[in-house]
Amino acid sequence: QFELVESGGGLVQPGGSLRLSCAASGGTFYSRTAGWFRQAPGKEREVVACLNYVARSTYYADSVKGRFTASRDSAQNTVFLEMKSLKPDDTAVYYCATGNLNNDYGPKCAGLRYWGKGTVVTVAS
Repeated sequence: QFELVESGGGLVQPGGSLRLSCAASGGTFYSRTAGWFRQAPGKEREVVACLNYVARSTYYADSVKGRFTASRDSAQNTVFLEMKSLKPDDTAVYYCATGNLNNDYGPKCAGLRYWGKGTVVTVAS
């Protein structure tokens, strides 16, 4: 039914940039809150960015503010995460997620229902 597929991960050097994409199928991102999450080995999953549709707000984790930019392109039915000035601590599996149409999942994308399988980002020399 509704599926999300992340892409764009890879190996980058510290200070480098990377652009992650999340394409939706079986539905649209329009009228949906969308979020980016990441999970590093041995650490809990954390929200990186949240595009709250209902509130028309964008949230970024303190650790990525000023470096990461989340956006959406309704025509492409895709959400993006532009990452710059990458640090080794950014190394993680990055997931995109979304919820049901017009539902409010709060400023930090709590309780999103549909998840991609993730794309690996490794920041190392």
